[in-house]
Amino acid sequence: MSRQARFAAPHNPSPVGDGPVRDGGGASAAASGGEPTGGPEGSQADSAADTTPPQTAPQHADARTAARPPLSAGLYVVATPIGNLGDLTFRAADHLARVDAVLCEDTRVTRRLMDVYGLRPPLISYHEHNAEQRRPEVLQRLSQGQALALVSDAGTPLISDPGYKLVRDVQDAGHPVRALPGASAALAALAIAGLPTDRFFFQGFLPSKQGQRRAVLEELRGLKASLVFYESPQRLERSLADMADLLGPRDAAVGRELTKRFEELIRAPLPELATRFRETPKGEIVIVVAPPSAEALIADAETVDARLRTALETMSVRDAAAAVAAETGWKKKQVYDRALHLKPGGRR
Repeated sequence: MSRQARFAAPHNPSPVGDGPVRDGGGASAAASGGEPTGGPEGSQADSAADTTPPQTAPQHADARTAARPPLSAGLYVVATPIGNLGDLTFRAADHLARVDAVLCEDTRVTRRLMDVYGLRPPLISYHEHNAEQRRPEVLQRLSQGQALALVSDAGTPLISDPGYKLVRDVQDAGHPVRALPGASAALAALAIAGLPTDRFFFQGFLPSKQGQRRAVLEELRGLKASLVFYESPQRLERSLADMADLLGPRDAAVGRELTKRFEELIRAPLPELATRFRETPKGEIVIVVAPPSAEALIADAETVDARLRTALETMSVRDAAAAVAAETGWKKKQVYDRALHLKPGGRR
């Protein structure tokens, strides 16, 4: 009997939109980094169909904040919704109404979000293709005492994108950087995957070429943590097949269209998931893979010897044995004895 578990979120009748999902990704997140992107059925046209703000959303932000003092100068890193417009926090809406300008990937996408909330801050295009040219302007504005917000098209900025350079340069110039936390597809998927959450490793998008993708998965195979990936619908089946081959029959969860009208999460062993998704699904994908079992961590003797030979080229017998034992799950004494056999008379 299949161990597959399937959960479908109920339709949310509340008047919230299903906007494009992209945590720091840019126009082609799957190719250049960033969180998944797209509307309820993978298109921004669909995502724009319902843009009525939630009933509890801040209304008339300009009037409400007019009497408040201006924000302190600095860079405010602001999370925006990954699909459900009700997920913009009150604090984020308040700050976006009061900053001097908003740095955003695509001004058209951010303008739609601002319009829903009645916010009219000046928007400045800032993305990976113009970042080098824009950073001096950003630093100059901050030195003049301005308060600037940094947003991605959806989700938490700097998650799976190169925006950390801006934060570093702003801090190095002596300006404060403050976080306004909120939605993130990676954490949302991890929270509902039903898999261990005490330790996890966020990989983001895997390489599109199979050889490079398998090399990354090989590096992650022995990691004692849940693994979190973003993937495009077009590559999902191939990535799941490579995971099943290299990571084994671990439990995993595929989250699709998180926070949106057609949200779905399917949990099953990796081989079953690879079979299930042979047909390309619609929507945005997050994959969470369980840590390896204790048995899976115990490598075979051939693998141990191969790693020992490599380690012994630069390390003493004792240090090489300790390192390989930690990597493979073997007892240190067993590995030490094999190391002595491979390098008799070597440095102890």
